[in-house]
Amino acid sequence: MQTCVILAGGKSSRMGQDKTLLPFGGFETLTHYQASKFSKVFDEVFVSYKFEKFNPPLKLIKDESSDDFSPMLALYSVLKSFDHSVFIIPADMPFFDPKSLDELVKFKDEFDMVVAGDDEHIHSLCGFFSPSLAPFAHELYLKNEHKIGLLRKSCKCKIVNFEDKEQFFNVNFPDEYKIANEIQKKEQKDA
Repeated sequence: MQTCVILAGGKSSRMGQDKTLLPFGGFETLTHYQASKFSKVFDEVFVSYKFEKFNPPLKLIKDESSDDFSPMLALYSVLKSFDHSVFIIPADMPFFDPKSLDELVKFKDEFDMVVAGDDEHIHSLCGFFSPSLAPFAHELYLKNEHKIGLLRKSCKCKIVNFEDKEQFFNVNFPDEYKIANEIQKKEQKDA
């Protein structure tokens, strides 16, 4: 598969520190963990970011603005950089099963947006996005609309539902980071 972009430019306000820089799974950061994982599946892996913060360095795509924390701005900044559909995933979703890509990729040429869902949530920032969405994302951003659901509703979108919702576990709070580390250690031990 061609390109994966890991989103790592958020505020991390619920964590109280930049969660994308927290150590995870034997890697320097959660973001490095994700980059390593997806490098096994994609030809190219980039990280969407606001400012240089990763050591060792990663391949980066900088947000258009370093002042505004908006997923819509990040999406625009990423999509305008490519001429093919891109798989996008947040840095804080470490348990996404790469095997689930097989289901998502089936629809990437038919739809502008193909995102994952489960019986509780639509994961609007976990899926394949067409570069044709860049101008729409920019327009919504300029209107101060930052919810990706708005973009989803205004394009040709496919939601692929998965039974395994644990793979969409998000690390937002300190207790979730602790849980994620415990899950990861258990998975490593069982492997």
